[in-house]
Formats: sequence, C-alpha cells, structure tokens
Amino acid sequence: MAYTTDQTATAEIERRDVDVQWLTCTADYGDDGSDGSSAGVETVASVDCEGETGDGRDITVTGQVTRAVDGSCVRGDLRADVGDKQLFRVSGLGDCESATPSPVEPPGSGQPAEPGRPTVTVTVTRTVWCQETTHCGAEGK
Repeated sequence: MAYTTDQTATAEIERRDVDVQWLTCTADYGDDGSDGSSAGVETVASVDCEGETGDGRDITVTGQVTRAVDGSCVRGDLRADVGDKQLFRVSGLGDCESATPSPVEPPGSGQPAEPGRPTVTVTVTRTVWCQETTHCGAEGK
C-alpha cells in the first residue's frame, strides 16, 4: 500500500512539473483490532506521505485508500500539498484503466499487519554530477 501510494503520488507530482527530491509513505490498516471494514464499506487504509521538493518545499500526501494494485494504481481520497498550496485532490492515482484493482489487504499472506508497525517506503532521487572529463564528453560537464 505505502509503496504503491509512494510510486503513484511521486509520478503525479512530477507530472505536474514539481521536482520530487524524496517522498516517504506509511500505510496504517488500523490498530484497534478490527479489520477496518464495516457493513457495506470496503476495507480502508490511511496513508500519510512526507517529502521534499528539489527546491526545499515540503510535500505531504494524505488520505484513505480503498483499492490498490501493487505498484500501479491506488483508489480512494488522496490529497497532495506542496509548500502551503494544495497540488491535487483525487479519487485515483496511477494506471487504473489497464489494471484490475483489488481490495486493500494488509501485507503478508492474508495475515493482518502487526499492530503499531506501519508499512514504510522511501523514494530518493539523486543527481549525479560528472567530475571527470574522460566520462563526460569534451566539455567536462
């Protein structure tokens, strides 16, 4: 859940011309002993992401996810803020058309997530500058 939210949110933020330096997401499936569902309502995980743009502005992505496809798509209610402005609020991120979303399940083979242990994923973007002219071309840049 956290991985998919991280990947799809990073892609959407960058699609909107914001340079994502890093983004870290956690997913909480609830620690109250319930499975997060009630009559007529799908299982929900809360997601919370924090990060930073290339120019030092804070990034936050928060919301509830009702469906996910590993690495491809999340559906629910997600909001992203960059600095002090809302960048987007959406009901889905990623390629949801070609993937078949499945109900959100805690990590593991049908086992509930360990209480108090959120899922964490980190995306880091690094810029590597060439320092040797033999590997950088004639100008040495």
